Amino acid sequence: MHRFLRLSILLMGLFVASSYAADAAQPAKMTEDSLGPLVEQPIEFPHFRHAGDVNKEHPEKGGMQIDCMYCHTFARRSAVAGIPPLQKCIGCHQSIESVRETPRIKQLFEYWEGSKDGKIAAKTPIPWKKVHALPDFVRFNHERHIQRFVFQQNRPVQEACGYCHGDVKTMTVARRSKTLSMGFCANCHEKDHLVSAEGGKDVGNQAYWYGFNNPLVKTSGALAAKGPNDCWQCHK
Repeated sequence: MHRFLRLSILLMGLFVASSYAADAAQPAKMTEDSLGPLVEQPIEFPHFRHAGDVNKEHPEKGGMQIDCMYCHTFARRSAVAGIPPLQKCIGCHQSIESVRETPRIKQLFEYWEGSKDGKIAAKTPIPWKKVHALPDFVRFNHERHIQRFVFQQNRPVQEACGYCHGDVKTMTVARRSKTLSMGFCANCHEKDHLVSAEGGKDVGNQAYWYGFNNPLVKTSGALAAKGPNDCWQCHK
């Protein structure tokens, strides 16, 4: 009896200890409205100054409302949005003398001209760190989303990008503000938004295209994926 009791207490202790260790190892949960961890970048790029709204009364406090795709040029024609090359930044800032002596721009030109201490060679690409990283088994296509929301539905670029990236125009260094989990994606795709084909003809809604409850249909006597319902559309 005592042996059984000691064994029970030992097993309970191991269970509690393992549960505590597992909880301690779990990353902090992030809601859709909370900002993710700040990723330290080589240069503190001020998104609010570039993409933020113009302040007519105090221009120095506002932004320039630059289109997201001016810098992230691949978003409209590629699966990845792309990080602007150093030449893109220099193309503008070599002509803007008013901010040439600010700390951030001095850092920028160190990558272009080389640093005085010789640690950074001229024309060195800026080693930006990825913020919105997805697992390798997830495939997200920027082109499809930009083509649909911006070019088919004529929505503002910042609004379309903001669905997943948050209100970047108010941020300094970009931070992850959405969970980007499967539930986050499915929640949007199951909404009853009409999908317009070429010519403006409505072809159904997103709930039709993404009916997860019935992913397979019979075609020619064989089971085949029902278009975008196929798991492989998002999980390569």
